[in-house]
Amino acid sequence: MPKAVRRTFVLVTTPVALAALLGAAAPSSTGSSGAGDPYFPLAGNGGYHVGHYDLTLRYDTGSGRLDGKAVLTARATERLTRFDLDFTGLTVTGLTVGKAKAGFRRSGQELVVTPQRALRKGERFTVTVTYQGKPAPVTDPDGSLDGWIPTDDGAFVAGEPQGAMTWFPANNHPKDKSSYDFTITVPQGRTAVANGVLLSRRTAHGRTTFRWHQSEPMAAYLATATVGKFKVEQFTTRNGIRVYNAVDAREAAASAPVLKKLPSVLEWESKLFGPYPFRAAGSIVDHAHNVGYALETQSRPVYDRAPDLSTLVHENAHQWFGDSVSLTSWKDIWLNEGFATYAEWLYAEQHGGDSAQKSFDALYAKPASDGLWEFPPGNPGSGANIFGTPVYARGAMTLHALRTAVGDRAFFLILRAWASGHRYGHGTTAQFEHLAQRVSGKDLDGLFRTWLDTPGKPNRP
Repeated sequence: MPKAVRRTFVLVTTPVALAALLGAAAPSSTGSSGAGDPYFPLAGNGGYHVGHYDLTLRYDTGSGRLDGKAVLTARATERLTRFDLDFTGLTVTGLTVGKAKAGFRRSGQELVVTPQRALRKGERFTVTVTYQGKPAPVTDPDGSLDGWIPTDDGAFVAGEPQGAMTWFPANNHPKDKSSYDFTITVPQGRTAVANGVLLSRRTAHGRTTFRWHQSEPMAAYLATATVGKFKVEQFTTRNGIRVYNAVDAREAAASAPVLKKLPSVLEWESKLFGPYPFRAAGSIVDHAHNVGYALETQSRPVYDRAPDLSTLVHENAHQWFGDSVSLTSWKDIWLNEGFATYAEWLYAEQHGGDSAQKSFDALYAKPASDGLWEFPPGNPGSGANIFGTPVYARGAMTLHALRTAVGDRAFFLILRAWASGHRYGHGTTAQFEHLAQRVSGKDLDGLFRTWLDTPGKPNRP
């Protein structure tokens, strides 16, 4: 053995060298556990954007068991040593970031992920989560059920505002929109309906697999994977829109005359609001009366029962207002519901029903003590109120007050400009107000302040 050599170590204490020695040359960063929404502070997540979801699901309608694999293709918007996904209820059986296993833990509705190495800002990466269990809905602040809601023959899947996290891990806030692929396997005799275009349907060994593709950006709450015994109708409109209607047999007779009008409703709305924003359209009519609502799931609204014509008009108007142009904050939900409600008024006005003015007058006649005036639509106050009457009805009244103030020509230009200028993106109330003033050339600050933000019954416009 060679003779030992004595070495002298000199500690270099410059700030850079010291940081390197201590392993702190680059600060760590964790994605926030929410997107910053005041009404749903844990909804969504910070630090990354999901560009695409590839969801592979197998649902047993007998046992209620769901086996899932979600592959999220994302981009880091900051350096990440840790990030969250919204996911609740189901058991995670595996998780990788890229090809490497990643650490994870559950914290309420948050699935906290720790990759083996930090993700660089701007880096594209994949997250693969496998999971299983019996999905169940969440209860919203207003007491309604939301998410994966089991039915007697499958599941009614409607995710507004929180429910997406009950059946797939997501960045679950409208600010994060993505394309989607769905591969859903169900017992033979059941149909699985998701968003977008049906790519294939294959039956083998007593099970049927449906593959769906939603190419246009979609918020997670608008995704669906509704399962049931459905009668299916498929056709293409003269404008090239691929329609897929799935109807529970128990609702078929009542639905038929309304669904027959879907192509003409879409044509009418396209003339008013601009070109239909998606490649596909249609309806999912389930027999789930306990749910108590319909939802504008993107490209294919889901109804808990046979819809009437006004509901069909409303949910399809959302394809422009809510789906293509999405919220930036749940506080601004009047931009969805007020617009879709006013579309009902316009449809009635132009198809032999009451004028929009008459609809406005009937509501305005309600006394100041009525629930219509409980809170202003531009400031519902909490997540418990986002589906309250003022958001819908007084939201529509706000639009009628605007129409009265600026005239029909400017008003309909505003609607089209809003839908086209924010197509596949997001909007805020402030942006809509600015657009209305720019197009009309009028000072509308007082009108919007009165109708959107001031408590109580406004003075008549």
